[in-house]
Amino acid sequence: MKDFFSPGSLVTIAGGVLTVVGATAYATGSANLSLPTIFYGIPILLGGLALKSSELPPAIRVTPVKTFQKEREAAAPELGKLLGDVTRWRYGQKAHLESSLEALKLWDEDTPPQLEEIEELHSDSGYGLRMRFLLGAVPLERWQERQDRLGRFFAKGMRAELKELDEQRLDVVLLPAGEA
Repeated sequence: MKDFFSPGSLVTIAGGVLTVVGATAYATGSANLSLPTIFYGIPILLGGLALKSSELPPAIRVTPVKTFQKEREAAAPELGKLLGDVTRWRYGQKAHLESSLEALKLWDEDTPPQLEEIEELHSDSGYGLRMRFLLGAVPLERWQERQDRLGRFFAKGMRAELKELDEQRLDVVLLPAGEA
């Protein structure tokens, strides 16, 4: 439910309500109420609409928040930060992990890879993450060339496994380097 109420939506709704209240007060002759509500309502509404136009929704979190809480806290802090970063609303970006994908040279300006979902994993050797990407215009071969660097890039002591789902979707699984 909270995914439907992005900050941009809340600001837009608040601005819309204030504008409607101000317009109604103006139409009924309530000068004390109409001036402040219109004066604040219209800029808030426009600010909310601006946020909505640059909004990037969070990646789908497959694993419930409390499922691997202890494992997450014991794992590399970079993985928890990565998880928190991609499961919140972002503004002014084309895709989650934009700067990371640019640094890894896995970025295409026109059709960048899009993170669809993220899942927490736990095995005998530790905590890991699975990220599902829509490849966009970045070919699978480029991901495979950077596979060794992917795991180390996101957290020390991690390795990445790539699992092609189809020609446009790819799972990147980050696991502790000691796991076979």
